[in-house]
Amino acid sequence: MRKVIVVGGGAAGLMAAVSAAQNGAEVMLLEKNNRLGKKLLITGKGRCNVTNTAPLQEFVKNIPGNGRFLYSVFSKFFNWDIRSFFEELDVPLKEERGGRIFPVSDKAIDIVNAFEKILHRLAVQIKLNESVKFLKVDNNKVTGVITEEDKLYEADAVILATGGSSFPGTGSTGDGYRMAKQIGHTIEDLFPALVPLECEEDWVKDFQGLSLRNVNLKVLVDGDVKKEMFGEMLFTHFGVSGPIILTLSRDIAKWLREGKTVELSLNLKPALTKEQLDKRICRDFEKYSRKQIKNALGDLLPSKMISTVIDLAFIDENKFVNQISKAERERLVDLLQDMVMTVTKTRPLSEAIVTAGGISTKEINSKTMESKLIKDLYCVGEVVDVDAFTGGYNLQAAFSMGFVAGEASSLE
Repeated sequence: MRKVIVVGGGAAGLMAAVSAAQNGAEVMLLEKNNRLGKKLLITGKGRCNVTNTAPLQEFVKNIPGNGRFLYSVFSKFFNWDIRSFFEELDVPLKEERGGRIFPVSDKAIDIVNAFEKILHRLAVQIKLNESVKFLKVDNNKVTGVITEEDKLYEADAVILATGGSSFPGTGSTGDGYRMAKQIGHTIEDLFPALVPLECEEDWVKDFQGLSLRNVNLKVLVDGDVKKEMFGEMLFTHFGVSGPIILTLSRDIAKWLREGKTVELSLNLKPALTKEQLDKRICRDFEKYSRKQIKNALGDLLPSKMISTVIDLAFIDENKFVNQISKAERERLVDLLQDMVMTVTKTRPLSEAIVTAGGISTKEINSKTMESKLIKDLYCVGEVVDVDAFTGGYNLQAAFSMGFVAGEASSLE
């Protein structure tokens, strides 16, 4: 019977431990926190978006960080497999907008509890509050791990599933990168993916806490439109966040690192042409002709935006609607479809949902997740240079890598 040590009790590590044990290995799971699945508990705003129903080709397109590397693991364990896995563990799932899959209960704790249940059933030895310091390697083969307390745990195989460097409070403090680098692995530059953005303009802070739906956002890089997305976004005390911001943030982070100027052009009324919007405003002006403009835009804009929008359009907010000039109205129309914000930086890596970069995929066997440099060492999850958009893609990647590594590590 092979002895397998899994380092890290997140999504990839939990699945790796289950898979290795199901394939006959004697498994020990080492977790630095005082409980398993700490980051899993906060995914999907505490609801845990376990996967997505997207077909394979579309799924891979939603993994901008080396998605093609995962074709092999997805061929062995994919979205229908993870759904069966949880439903067999009495965790019913449901599908929501965009093909996202959640527990029916909307509770991430049910996913973690399911893993704990099956790990107990498979007699996996779980050691909490056990932080690994080094991987023990002899003659280019991993033979065990050494903990912070200088304990040596010997093994026939080690699965490294330590997570990334985002949300360090959950235990993702970049330990795996350090350990892999010490034994010769290349660590591709780390940067935040799925991260909020900071903006230069002070007026952005006026909208703090405001969530906008059905808006269109263009990303301009050195003045040229590079990306465009429709959906939902959120204003914060430092800038912008929300689904479309997070999805665009990976590319924006790269452009900022290259020293480029990045601007966001927000269209609050993308369903209307300029002419249609002008007519709509004219109707509102006719309706509220005897009111001051600050009291005449309630049908068009959230109340939190009105004063700032009027100011940005260079209109006196105390001016009566019937005194607004055509030039002022045209400035208002233009602004509503082109509110420009300058991105100064992303929020820090510690606040990112996902870390981009990590152990180079060129040094990992995509069919087994085994290191090409160190025999019997398997690398899975966020520690690997793979990252995806929101929508269940990151967790599925972690589950799939963990499943395949667990299976491969248990074989003689």
